[in-house]
Amino acid sequence: MAALVEFRSASYRIGGREVLRGIDLLIEDNETVVLLGRSGSGKTTLLKMVNRLLDPSAGEVLFAGKPVANEDPIRLRRRIGYVIQEGGLFPHKTVAQNVAVVPTLESWPEDRIQSRVKELLEAVGLPAEVYAERYPRQLSGGEKQRVGIARALAADPPLLLLDEPFAALDPVTRFEMQRHFARLRQAFGKTSLFVTHDIREALMLGTRIALLKEGRLEVVACPEEFTRAGFPEARAFLATLSDASPGPSHGVQ
Repeated sequence: MAALVEFRSASYRIGGREVLRGIDLLIEDNETVVLLGRSGSGKTTLLKMVNRLLDPSAGEVLFAGKPVANEDPIRLRRRIGYVIQEGGLFPHKTVAQNVAVVPTLESWPEDRIQSRVKELLEAVGLPAEVYAERYPRQLSGGEKQRVGIARALAADPPLLLLDEPFAALDPVTRFEMQRHFARLRQAFGKTSLFVTHDIREALMLGTRIALLKEGRLEVVACPEEFTRAGFPEARAFLATLSDASPGPSHGVQ
């Protein structure tokens, strides 16, 4: 069976600068691949190639075995969940309306939409009877991210793209959201591509970690293998674990 996402010698150039250089990477069904790297390493650029927010300068990206360059960007994006910092919620829509965006655009029957919204709000720990009619301004940062994840799951897409979704949260809320995401990933069986610059988060959530340095892939490994990697950039990230205060370990389910 083909990989759900495949990067084939994907490169990206802007203003004469090589942001990404010949990336080859497969993302299989039901795994979470974490794109780890310093600021400017190209990880968000790589993520955005999947849903055609950016198109590669060379090479190609495939989704479900088909080149995304041949896909209508709007239709493509409706088939892929996308979560960013603060959830990217529409401020003028209620929580229920935010979660229902894609099912509504896809013309689902109203009773099916309402049922799906209630199911997902329960799943992310925000009971519909309490939160459905609230607006984003009435939510905490963690609650916004929960709504953002529920919205990404609403149309039951096979793939989730997450661009540093928990980076703006305080440490305790961030840890709670990481644990919650790990449980949701298992419960809904979703394939995920997750961007972070936090090694702890990468080790905690990734089934594999893809480390980028200056636009190139340096290491692709499961968390256990990554901790033994001898590449200088991997060692630089791992060194921050001993320098930081104790925190959550990887492997949370």
